[in-house]
Amino acid sequence: MIVWEIVAGVLGGIIGGMGMGGGTLTIPILTIFLSYEQLAAQGVNLIAFLPMSLIALGIHIKNHLVAFKQTWLLAVIGCVFSLGGAILANHISNDILKKCFAIFLIALAVWQLIEMIKEVKKHHSEAKKEE
Repeated sequence: MIVWEIVAGVLGGIIGGMGMGGGTLTIPILTIFLSYEQLAAQGVNLIAFLPMSLIALGIHIKNHLVAFKQTWLLAVIGCVFSLGGAILANHISNDILKKCFAIFLIALAVWQLIEMIKEVKKHHSEAKKEE
């Protein structure tokens, strides 16, 4: 069991440090391989996210990759809706929450696939123009 927790932490840390949301891997590992309830897995992910995000934020600030002027509004809106989401998650059954997260992951995967295909087509057409 501890091996999977280490795997979840390593993968979540790497993906989260890259700014892509480590929970997309951490939560499925916790629910599928460690039999955590969905809400508990999301809670563990959020607690683990705090120190990981601070480290990643520090590195991104050091590399001048954070636009502070544009960030405040996003942060305020995110805090308000995260409070609403947390309240909502506590009133939804574990099965519904798990299905919502699965739908989110599938939609994210489809969107990423579409973006990747667009990028490949763009590079392909640019390469043809250069010929």
